[in-house]
Amino acid sequence: MSRFSEVRDLIHGMEEDFEKFYEKGNKAAGTRVRQGMQELKNIAQDIRKEVQDIKNKG
Repeated sequence: MSRFSEVRDLIHGMEEDFEKFYEKGNKAAGTRVRQGMQELKNIAQDIRKEVQDIKNKG
């Protein structure tokens, strides 16, 4: 369940940058959003691999 917490914390951490980018047009915040989303993608892929490995073992 720690992986879920990691995803949740990452999303909550990006909330301010999402607001700055979408509501205020802050381009630097947009860059941080893109970086955070890439990290989220990588974590999601790792979780998918982990789940598949566990399924294949059992």
